[in-house]
Amino acid sequence: MHMTKSLPAVGSFALLNALTGFVPDDFINSRWPVPHRPGRRFHFSAAQLWRVHLLAALTGGQSFNAVQRSLSEQRPLRRFAHLPNERSVPDTRMLHEFRSRLGVSGFRWINDHLTQQVLMVAPLRDKTVGLIDATDLPACSRDKKKMASLGAHNEQH
Repeated sequence: MHMTKSLPAVGSFALLNALTGFVPDDFINSRWPVPHRPGRRFHFSAAQLWRVHLLAALTGGQSFNAVQRSLSEQRPLRRFAHLPNERSVPDTRMLHEFRSRLGVSGFRWINDHLTQQVLMVAPLRDKTVGLIDATDLPACSRDKKKMASLGAHNEQH
């Protein structure tokens, strides 16, 4: 099979440059505008926070703490996330609040939008394409920490 054009390696800055145009910033910001409420101020748009989440996957599955540290140190990552400087990066609390605000359905909505964009420009030819979406797979139904302190799984307490 001959591929005329391939994507750069996962985790590379070249991959981030290739993918940045596909991120639907306007779509994300129009559906999840910055909340205006008293108290904590939001300094980042929904698209910026979504891009930081995407970095965790695109840079080799790093934790959000590792991504946050990398943002402070690496300008190409900040450029991809549209962050102005190394002193202004979202912390893990902001990322957690953003995930809670979007919920599973919000992430699925963004993924569906992205899938439509990719399929419009993908050279599909005569082959079938299958895209795997694992956003709504259930987590483990038992809390392992609680179960370890309570004893065996099949005991009734």
